[in-house]
This record gives sequence, C-alpha cells and structure tokens, in this order.
Amino acid sequence: MRYSALLILFTATWAASVAMGQTVSERNDVSPSVKPVTFGPYDYEVKPDHEAFEIFHPRRAPQIGPLLLKTGDRLAICGDSITEQKRYSRIMETYLTVCVPQLKVTCRQYGWSGEKTDGFYNRMDKDCLSFQPTVATLVYGMNDCRYRPFDVTNGQWYEDHYTAIVRRFKQADVRVVVGSPGCTGKVPHWVKTRSGTLDEQNLNLCALRDIAIDVAEKENVRFADIFWPMYQAQVFAPGQHNATSEKPYDVAGSDGVHPNWAGHVIMAWSLLRSLGLNGDIGTITIDLDKQAAAASEGHQIDSYLGGVATITSQRYPFCARGDLHSDASIRSGTTLVPFTEDLNRFVLKGVGAKPGQYEVRWGDQSKTFSDQELAAGIHLPVEFPENPFCEAFDRVDGAVAEKQAFETKQVKAIFHGAPGKADFEKAVLETEAERAPLAQAVADAVVPVTHTIKITRIAG
Repeated sequence: MRYSALLILFTATWAASVAMGQTVSERNDVSPSVKPVTFGPYDYEVKPDHEAFEIFHPRRAPQIGPLLLKTGDRLAICGDSITEQKRYSRIMETYLTVCVPQLKVTCRQYGWSGEKTDGFYNRMDKDCLSFQPTVATLVYGMNDCRYRPFDVTNGQWYEDHYTAIVRRFKQADVRVVVGSPGCTGKVPHWVKTRSGTLDEQNLNLCALRDIAIDVAEKENVRFADIFWPMYQAQVFAPGQHNATSEKPYDVAGSDGVHPNWAGHVIMAWSLLRSLGLNGDIGTITIDLDKQAAAASEGHQIDSYLGGVATITSQRYPFCARGDLHSDASIRSGTTLVPFTEDLNRFVLKGVGAKPGQYEVRWGDQSKTFSDQELAAGIHLPVEFPENPFCEAFDRVDGAVAEKQAFETKQVKAIFHGAPGKADFEKAVLETEAERAPLAQAVADAVVPVTHTIKITRIAG
C-alpha cells in the first residue's frame, strides 16, 4: 500500500481507540488466549502498560514459519554499520556452527558503515551475489530513517529500495529474511542535520519496521522484528539490571545507535528465530532409580559408572558469559529476550529421584537443585555459564571473529579499493585464497566435547 494511506490508517486507528476509551493494545503479559485489538486489515502488537509505549502502535509481526535453512546453506548477513560491528553476525555464525552443526551452514557478513538500502542494492551483485549465497538476512532502516521524523515520501523510498533488494535476491534463488531496524537510545551526535525528538525518531523507525513487514508479506519472505523487542528492552532493562548514572545500561549503545553486546543478542535472537530454528540443542536424562543415562541426538552416553555419566557431544550449547548486569555482556543480553527458551535448550533431567536436595556437578562446577527442579529439567548453560563447552566454544568463536574481520577488509578495502577497481575478478581470486584458511579454521575448531555429569543426593 502507499504510505500516505498507511499514515491515514494509523491516525484513524488512534482516533478510534481514544474515542472508545482504550489503547490499541493491552498489556503484553496477558494470557496467550487474549488477542491484540484489530482495526481494518491489521492486528497490532500487545503493548506493555507503561507510558513509554503510549505513542506507539506497531503492526503485529508475522508468525515465524518452519525451518528455512537447508543443509549446506551459504548465509549472507547484510546490513549497515551495526552489522559491520560484527557482533550479532558473530553470534549468529558461531551459533549456526556449533549449535546446529548438522546443517553445515557457512556464513559471510557484509556490513557497511553508513549504508542505506540503496547503497546495498547498488553493490549487492558484486559484493554478495558473486559468492552465490542461498540465504540472506537484511537489517536496514537505521540510516534510511535519516534521523528525523517520519515522512511519507521517505517511507515510500525505503519500501521501494527494500523491495528491490528482496526481488534481486529472489531472482538469484536466495531465501530472504527482511529485518526491521532497531531503536535509538538518544539523538546521535554525528548527525548535523538531525531534527525532531528522540520519540519522533523512534516513531519513524517503528514506521519503517511496519513498512518492512509489508515488504516481507508482499514478497512472501520472512520477517525479523528487531525494533519492538529492542525498544521494550531499552525501556525496562535499566531497572531490571540496576543501572546507575555511573553504570548505565544502554540497550541501543552508548551513542544511541550502535548496540553493545546485550543489544546485539536481541538482534541475533530475532534473526535466528526467523530462520525457523527450534532451539532444541539436546536433553540428557539420568534415571537415579535405575542408575541409567540417555541422551538425545547429537549427544552420546559413553558410560554411566559410579553415578557419573560421561557424554560426548557433537552439538554445543551457546555459551553466554560475562557480567549479568552489563550491556557489554552476551550473558546479560540473554535476559532481555527468551534466548534460552527459544534457541538454547540444553536440558538435564533427573528422573526417579527421591524427595530432597541434589548436587549437580557438571565438569568442575556444581550447584544444588530440588528433586522437582531436576524432574522438570534444568537449563545447563544458564545454570552453569562456565561449563565444559566453553573452551571449545571460544576457539570457534575466535575463528569466526577473525574470519569476519577479514570479510570487512575483503569487501571494503579490496573490492571497493584500487585492486578491485583495477581487476575485480583478480581481487576476488586473491582474497578468496586468503579467506579460505580462515574459513577452514572455523570448521576445524568444531570438535566433539566429552564431559561428565554427576547427580548426588545431599539432603532428604
């Protein structure tokens, strides 16, 4: 639809809600059976009961579909300077490499600072399609909003260019995830022509989010909502993590635009979910009555002797560590969205246990749980941030970081520098020869991890 009509619809929707003495949506912690309010052709997101959300009326994001990935996929992670930070892209690639190794997905990141949708469209054939991706994630809109209040002409411009990117990918048989922009935490200092308030900038980004939904629906591709969960986290996280003026908690980053690690977790979570990943890493079951152990696919029980289960795992949980209350921490980021529940379910179940308290020792770390907690299942990577997978995980993540750093150099310095301008095909061949061992280092770092779990009753 043309966005003059969309703007009229938003205005009419708000006026109708005021006339009826209600907001467009209610709290977000209501029963799942409660549906969002519908006006015209759209449903709207359920909103938290907080003044920060009163001016926002975002469209309901589309439902996530089944697994989009296929074995052997080549994923292109495309975006602006937020992508070039190589944080959410690194989380994604490390996750795909170690948590679902059976899919054998490989990745490249194509972040470019300051880029808008037209910029990527103009470079995507050489920079990206030359390497024949089969799947692509897109996160554009932060620069497209031009750091000012929403206007219909710019909204249409964004729609046109985002649509053109999606269609070009589809022509090349690439499956696409259209990502929304995130939110801003302050008016960025570097924008000399900035105008409007922070609220107006975020209303603009929210409008671009809704436009991205429309692009995804019209083109029959996936959508990843980044703005809405990030804005909610920005409102609530400082209180949740005891932020102070000396130690702020800035979900959108200290400059208001480029998130720290916690904000990038939200981005990675949204994009990975939109790829249809189910998050079931594995389940280890120990029967304390029968003195036996079993494991789901991807994990093998080597032995169960003297109450100790020895397991060899081909699949890793995602190891999120760091300060639980710092926006510089991946672990903290996993508290802002249901990262564990949606993507990182590596569960220990202790069945056949007598009532009482039990010590669970995983590797050289231990914690105490009740028999009821064991029966329900405990999320091992949450309860044990430091665990037997961390060393192997860090090797993979380090190799991913080194490879992605080279990919920025390859595209920006070589392809768009003197070597690429002189002879693009030669530049590709030479840089691919340099990149190949970096990609192989990622693959080589993924090795099976052997670990032990012991459950001991310590109190009746």
